Amino acid sequence: MQGSIKLKVPNRKKARIEIIPLIDVIFFLLATFVLFTLSLNRIQSVPVDLPVPNVNPKPPDKDETVNIQISSEGAVYWNREPIDMSEVAPKIAYYKTQTQDPRIMVSGDEKARFGAMVVVLDEIRKAGIEKFSVETRTRPTGK
Repeated sequence: MQGSIKLKVPNRKKARIEIIPLIDVIFFLLATFVLFTLSLNRIQSVPVDLPVPNVNPKPPDKDETVNIQISSEGAVYWNREPIDMSEVAPKIAYYKTQTQDPRIMVSGDEKARFGAMVVVLDEIRKAGIEKFSVETRTRPTGK
């Protein structure tokens, strides 16, 4: 065979698992977990004074929370009685003077406008009442 070309094929190296880098990684993880567990002992807690139960609870007072509801048409209800928006501020001011611990619940029906709600919340803030809630579930108007 004249003219045949001989190609030299390089020998392929066999793949092998290097154990030394694997040991390095395992020792690194071990050292990390050891240092982490040692640092857990240094966590300090905040002292909390837990309330002591009252042995003779007083009977609950009559609930004097006022419910102000805003409807989708912008009508305002004071404890289920319709009032005009201009009457809200005087009624809140009068309620604050007549009640030792004034509390107000503001709610709206399903399609109530946010602007009317903000007006009522502004009046509550101007009157200086700090205990008020905004109900997040809807209910029919005037209920």
